[in-house]
Amino acid sequence: MVAPSQLPGFQPTAPQSKVKLYADSEIRRGLLSGEFRLVYQPKLHARRGEIDSAEALVRWDHPDQGLMLPDRFIEQSEESGSISQLTLWTFEQAVEDQRMMRAAGRNIRLFVNLSAQLLTEESTVAALCELARQPGVDLGVEVTERSVIADPSLAFANIRRLREVGLRIAIDDYGSGLSSLTYLKQIEADELKIDKSFVMSLGTSHRDPLIVRSTIDLAHALEMEVTAEGVETPAAHALLTVMGCDMMQGYLIGRPMRPEDFLDYLKKFEPASITVPNDGRVLRDNKFWKRA
Repeated sequence: MVAPSQLPGFQPTAPQSKVKLYADSEIRRGLLSGEFRLVYQPKLHARRGEIDSAEALVRWDHPDQGLMLPDRFIEQSEESGSISQLTLWTFEQAVEDQRMMRAAGRNIRLFVNLSAQLLTEESTVAALCELARQPGVDLGVEVTERSVIADPSLAFANIRRLREVGLRIAIDDYGSGLSSLTYLKQIEADELKIDKSFVMSLGTSHRDPLIVRSTIDLAHALEMEVTAEGVETPAAHALLTVMGCDMMQGYLIGRPMRPEDFLDYLKKFEPASITVPNDGRVLRDNKFWKRA
């Protein structure tokens, strides 16, 4: 007799369901046990030369696996159903951290990522609106274009609801997928974030600078500010400044850090620490990049 596992196309469904249940129970246990925390990566306002805001990034201090980044558990959380609980915890923790920062004399807007599948989930959107109405809350929500694909009309309506209660809307990872101008013109967003894959190759690609510059101009025409992700070199900072980019985020500006370390960073930050490279050739096409 041939064993089922030897049959063509055999799919062991039971172990897959166990993995999902395991991920779900582990994440919920981790939330109850205080194993999750937020770190903050600063965003530099290019013209003002000051830290304008920061992105909240979740970390999991797993008792067995050690420090885990989101790519290790977010997808499992989405599949298992615990993503809503994890997301609401993230927003609530960001509010708590923001109050701590404000008590220390720092008013910084914090951006939190919203999972694509939650943008059309009524209970989550309602909870975020309620959270945003609390006194002193100043948060931003980062969504991807993928968020609107399943149900564009509902996604656009919910983005409008979030924006109306005071949450700033940022379109994240623009350019990393099949970016659609149809979606872009309908999303009532305040900010567009250029994916780091374009920014990190500014000095080595002939096409990427053209794409970045045209994206900045397009976003400005749509009355959105632009954040460049993945800014890691003074050369990239210099080019983006000349192109008219509003804000920059990346290792050159600062790495993700705990709330208390972020406060220390803000006290010590000097715009002069981010220098234009001595090699002036990086701006040799100065006239081309300048705004008309």
